[in-house]
Amino acid sequence: MKVLTLNFLTCAVKSCKSSSDSFPLHPKDAELASDDVEVNPQLLINLLPRLDWKALKTTSTELGFPQLPDSPPTIEDLQSDEKLLKDLHSLLMETNLMEGKLVCGVCGHEYAVREGIPNFLLPSHLV
Repeated sequence: MKVLTLNFLTCAVKSCKSSSDSFPLHPKDAELASDDVEVNPQLLINLLPRLDWKALKTTSTELGFPQLPDSPPTIEDLQSDEKLLKDLHSLLMETNLMEGKLVCGVCGHEYAVREGIPNFLLPSHLV
């Protein structure tokens, strides 16, 4: 599962739906793998407006990646700063969460990730 995917996932427990703290899910005991993907600046430029930057910063820090800027970079920033472009590309497009857990910040429910696939099936008492 690409790290990019974490920016679109939230807790599936019904009681967490009303809380903003259920996003993002927090990686725990994460085993990461890296794919070699060609850098596509236009893809990153198109993705930026769709990302929750605060959540991405949180995920990046929790996974031990270099600190991201406080605010999302502009198109001009990405075009002029090769290091920032490569760091974002590496985090979003090349990094995969292969094993571990995704933990909700509200209820603490842990979603297992095995072979890069998160299991979002809930036990009946949490549905």
